[in-house]
Amino acid sequence: MSTAQSLRNLRESLAPSERMPLVFLGHGSPMNAIEDTAYSRAWTQLGQKLPRPKAILVVSAHWMTRGTTLVDVSALPRTIHDFRGFPEELFAQQYPAQGAPDLAREVVSILASHHAEEDDTWGLDHGAWTVLKFLYPNADVPVFQISIDMTRDLDYQLEIGKTLSELRDRGVLILGSGNVVHNLRTMQYGGDPQDFALEFDALVADRLEHRDFATLSNRDGLGTLLQMAHPSVDHYLPALTIAGASKDTDQLTFMTDSIDLGSVSMRSFVFHDH
Repeated sequence: MSTAQSLRNLRESLAPSERMPLVFLGHGSPMNAIEDTAYSRAWTQLGQKLPRPKAILVVSAHWMTRGTTLVDVSALPRTIHDFRGFPEELFAQQYPAQGAPDLAREVVSILASHHAEEDDTWGLDHGAWTVLKFLYPNADVPVFQISIDMTRDLDYQLEIGKTLSELRDRGVLILGSGNVVHNLRTMQYGGDPQDFALEFDALVADRLEHRDFATLSNRDGLGTLLQMAHPSVDHYLPALTIAGASKDTDQLTFMTDSIDLGSVSMRSFVFHDH
């Protein structure tokens, strides 16, 4: 199914929903934030179809911590330009959304068993603002990030998602931002999709459809294929958070299911009520 058809179907099913959908976006290159691409266009279209949340909680591949899950409680999260070697236009980008300090502090309590702590130094990294600027271009929805504890194994992020899932019924959009395949070492500009990238991307899509999250969080079982797809799993983990927050009754819609630069999957997906 094409992304356009997926988005049309998504619009029809999202309209009457009270439970907020769950969104995972393959964010890819920061340049998508300032270029007219198939990805930025799809994010704009998705934003036009999503219900308006009371707040957005973002799990981005680019906020990694060790031994704790940090929650940004700042009132005005700063726009972080956490990259090098890109045009000045990209560094000039700002996403001036307000934070959600009260909700963020409540999330610290919800995630108490996951060693959550408050943080007021982070803000919005490029995994967040480069896609949010298309979903909610007026920056008029409060937003805050939580970090990924890189000392934990894959199933921990499933648990984080499951614990956060109650927020869906309180008007909170949970947004994961990473990539289903992310191997910058083998990236080739203009290169054809590499076999391991196609294989892992297809595996993830198939297991998501079957709600077989145990396979997706089994590092040993995924073996060398996971190591090829993710030399570091930071871009994979937000997808597991979103999967963990989903319900058996959710419908799954895929978007932008292509491989960019040979070894970066831009596959995005949305869990939503029927």
